[in-house]
Amino acid sequence: MIIPLSKDTMQIVRDQDVVPFRNRVKEKAVKIKMGLVNQTKLITAASELVRNMLKYANGGEVAIEIVSKGRENGVRLVFKDKGPGIPDVAMAMKDGFSTGKSLGLGLPGTKRLVSEFDIKSEVGKGTTVTIIKWVNG
Repeated sequence: MIIPLSKDTMQIVRDQDVVPFRNRVKEKAVKIKMGLVNQTKLITAASELVRNMLKYANGGEVAIEIVSKGRENGVRLVFKDKGPGIPDVAMAMKDGFSTGKSLGLGLPGTKRLVSEFDIKSEVGKGTTVTIIKWVNG
């Protein structure tokens, strides 16, 4: 069972919100003594997801939590937007798929960087992506 130990919420509505968000994620990772490699993976994944939220949904809200499962601590990020949603999540999770003019590494690449990844999307209502990076995962 995953237990939240602390939680912050940030509104992300413009590009200028990205750096303070990344800094807050790093603070949480440092607080639980996450190593530099895993911090980098977490911040890279978080950056990709927050940029998607800005690009496709004009922003949204991110919950930043320190969580615990047994003896292990981690950082859980929950990205929620009220954008157009993703019509085909399975397709969006394939390498090389892109609705924009990018390489299409976003969602599948993000999933590979984190310990746990969950995405729920409803067309016309928005998307919620939850990621967890465990200290040792």
